[in-house]
Amino acid sequence: MTAHHDTRRRGRWALAVPLALLATLLAGGTAAAGTPAAPATPVLRLPTPTGQYAVGTTWLHLTDPARPDPWRPESRRELMVSLWYPSVGAAGAPAPYTAAAVSARIVAAEGLPLPPDVLTTVRTNARRDAPVRPAARGWPLVVLSPGFSLSRESLTGLAEELASRGYVVAGLDHPYEAWGVEFPDGRVADCLACEREWPDVAARLVEGRAADVSFVLDRLTGPRPAWRGARFVDASRIGMVGHSIGGASAAQALRTDRRLDAGADLDGTLFVPVPAGAVRKPFLLVGSDRPADASWQRDWPGLAGWKRWLTVSGSGHMSFTDRPVLGAQLGMDPGAIPAERQLLITREYVVAFLDAHLRDRARPLLDGPSPAYPEVRFTEPS
Repeated sequence: MTAHHDTRRRGRWALAVPLALLATLLAGGTAAAGTPAAPATPVLRLPTPTGQYAVGTTWLHLTDPARPDPWRPESRRELMVSLWYPSVGAAGAPAPYTAAAVSARIVAAEGLPLPPDVLTTVRTNARRDAPVRPAARGWPLVVLSPGFSLSRESLTGLAEELASRGYVVAGLDHPYEAWGVEFPDGRVADCLACEREWPDVAARLVEGRAADVSFVLDRLTGPRPAWRGARFVDASRIGMVGHSIGGASAAQALRTDRRLDAGADLDGTLFVPVPAGAVRKPFLLVGSDRPADASWQRDWPGLAGWKRWLTVSGSGHMSFTDRPVLGAQLGMDPGAIPAERQLLITREYVVAFLDAHLRDRARPLLDGPSPAYPEVRFTEPS
């Protein structure tokens, strides 16, 4: 879990694995000896959510007037946020996966022979600006933070599942920390942090993202919310889930913002040490099939509330994102675990964790190994 946090090299490896597979197939190659090439016009789509609710989505552009951007101090911090939520029916047009400019920057940054707009062709399951389904108590809120160099669309499969199960989900883009973040006026923030040496920026990323999350919570749960559907959010039940550096940021945010009630880290090294007893709220660690992360061992005593450390055998760093699913749809072998099962495991364990700690629902899946998911090991640090 440690090597793939190495700034530009890490981000390149993380995206090149699935997208390089796409490139091979789109060029008419084969995935392996004896495997036929993919069709010339592939259809990319995310698996259908399994919850009872239709899913709506909308985008927000937020500016924090009180905080300079950590990468461009001459500007105020701007954020792009995708909201996914339970909706009424299937009104609205199908939501785009990402913007063309973002897709183009991902393809260019990885040096892949792909159409620049390839990621705009992904079919999602959410409807743009569909009406929010009312809830008497309000829906619990979950904040998602993507990995370094990744943008908010990389966790769409998880976000749609959560929304279909009755959560409002806020997926954050952290500008200048991803290959591309597009603002409504057409400006695109490139990855300035990718130009820095990793040891010098890791703690800065974690601390800055925790501040981003707090600002978004202000705008969604404060007295003058930025979204008209915010009246259906239950501000007393808020969780955060992050992938890679986003997961490390979840641990930090639980320490700095008391509104957060639970956090989950999907394969992210804890770059800011967690002092003993510092996190007293529920925390879930889910790791890929690699040697144990030294920071998780180090900071296990810092997690003083309910906690679990799960390891998914046969998984990789990107298994907790949409990327393996997109590659597999083009005929590629994603590894030891089928691609859609990788996403299924992430969905089921994250939902179980949030249901248990934001909804007080019994979830035996978190009590120990399950025959339904033999890939998942419960780790007990020494």
